[in-house]
Amino acid sequence: METHEEERRPRVGRRLLICALAGSVVLGGALAWWPWERAVPVRVAPASGSQALTAVVAGVPAGLPDLGALIGEREARVRARPKDAVSWAVLGAAYVEQGRRTADAANYPLAERALRTSLSVRKDRNAAALDGMAALANARRDFRAARTWGEAALKAEPGRWTTYPLLIDAYTGLGDYKATTRTLDRLLELHGGPAVRARAAAVYRDRGRREDAAAAIYDAAAGASTPAEQAAWLERAGQLAWERGELEDALRRFQEAVRLDPDQRAAQAGQGRTLAAMGRTTEALTAYQMALARQPCPQYALELGELYESLGMRDAARAEYDVLRTRVGQDMAGGVDDELVLGIYEADHGYPAAAVRRLRAEWQRQPGVEVADALGWALHRAGDDKEALRFASVATDRVHGGAVRSAPYMYHLGMIERELRQDGPARRHLQEALRINPYFSPLGVREARAALAALGEPPDVAVPDEEAGDENAPDAKGDDQKAPD
Repeated sequence: METHEEERRPRVGRRLLICALAGSVVLGGALAWWPWERAVPVRVAPASGSQALTAVVAGVPAGLPDLGALIGEREARVRARPKDAVSWAVLGAAYVEQGRRTADAANYPLAERALRTSLSVRKDRNAAALDGMAALANARRDFRAARTWGEAALKAEPGRWTTYPLLIDAYTGLGDYKATTRTLDRLLELHGGPAVRARAAAVYRDRGRREDAAAAIYDAAAGASTPAEQAAWLERAGQLAWERGELEDALRRFQEAVRLDPDQRAAQAGQGRTLAAMGRTTEALTAYQMALARQPCPQYALELGELYESLGMRDAARAEYDVLRTRVGQDMAGGVDDELVLGIYEADHGYPAAAVRRLRAEWQRQPGVEVADALGWALHRAGDDKEALRFASVATDRVHGGAVRSAPYMYHLGMIERELRQDGPARRHLQEALRINPYFSPLGVREARAALAALGEPPDVAVPDEEAGDENAPDAKGDDQKAPD
């Protein structure tokens, strides 16, 4: 559209523009010959690592090359000036970001050492180091610790806006959705910008406000100041589109994210997820393999293993599950809590009883919606459907935080209800799972469709005669009674 508008401009406008440009070139040449005139300032490229410094200080995604340069520069600085609390704090935050971007948990002990050194050098009002400790705890999925560190940072510096996103992550992980909403409201009062809009999008998504979430994340991507930041927000936009089953849109967002930042491996895994749903299996496998080679997240290994399993390639699937277990061990050595992903794996591909033990303990530590869903499913797989229903209901109960429109959560709830012979709710929730995202899992979609076929159509129920009163009304415990939200 812009090209057509450009073509419709009067030719005289173009001629004036050309003349103006030519004049500026002539004037620039004249100034070069007049030594008494002030030199025209030359735009200098930012120093290596400076973009990463800006990103780390603001708590936004940073590019890996710049991040490596920043770490090298700060390591040299703290060697020369070991009492520089600010440099120690920046170094620790950079290690956290590098660990997050590469899925290498070996960065986290380095980060903790740097951040604790900063706190020991400067004990009072060191909000930057306290923020770093909160970010580290979130990266390790230790949400209680993240809450403690984040609240300490706010106490040290109440107007520090960068602390609020860290607390939102912590409160979400702990299932404290009232605190999450309250904290977002305060953040929106304090600051605007892409990072804040991206954080708001995550909260809107969790509250089931999908259109608001999409609008906020698109705004964040449009306003991003670096390719790495824009790529991160586009990856999240792709994930939102994927969760709605909008494959073409999701793939476009993921591809653009990888084009902007080739190190954006989450987007590459997103491409694998989406291409598999489109039936482009070879491309999907390649995308997953590339993502895992540079960012070996256990979650990606689980997804790739399940894709192989759906294709009947059981040996390849087992190899990916072995990768998952290896990566979980390495993560745990770096202080990362991977009990959730390990419990999800064990429930479907290992030992459901072990999954229940792991996820019960995780629920005690941090009772978020993700853990409720995973524990409910593990209990179902272990044969305890009555208790499974309680946790699956928590995960999908809008009153208690389960407002996110999640196809896997609805699938789990429907399958549990089917096992309990609650055919009406089971049929309704399985259908809802497939409406939300008909491609949500290569294995789960197959099971959901088979379960719906086995349930068949709902039975015909006679419309009660108004004059007969309650006598002809269907039993309150019948199939089609609405299940609690």
